[in-house]
Amino acid sequence: MAQGTETMGIMRSWHARATKVGADAYVAFFRERLAPELARIPGYRGALVLRKAEPDAVQITVQTFWESMDAVRPFAGADSSSAVVEEEARAVLLSFDDTVRHEIGRAHV
Repeated sequence: MAQGTETMGIMRSWHARATKVGADAYVAFFRERLAPELARIPGYRGALVLRKAEPDAVQITVQTFWESMDAVRPFAGADSSSAVVEEEARAVLLSFDDTVRHEIGRAHV
C-alpha cells in the first residue's frame, strides 16, 4: 500500500446523557459487564468511555475500536449503524443516540 493509505481500524462512537449518579453507574456497567463481553469478540481492540459535565447532566461518549467492520458485526448485528444499548444501561441513562458513527483510522502517530 502507498504510504498514508493504511487502514488503522474502525472507531465506533456513541453518545448518551445521564445524571452524575447515572453516569457513574454506566461506567461501572461498561467496565464490569460490557467490556469483558467485547473482549471476547475477535477484532475488538479496546474502548474509551468519556464524560463531560454539563449544567444539567453528564455527556457520555463511548468509543470502541475494531479491526474492521467485519469485526463490528458480531456485536452490532446486521445493521451496524444501530446503537446497542443493553437494558441495564438504558435504566441509568437520561437519553442516548439510537445510531452510532463509524470512522476509519488512517494515521497513528
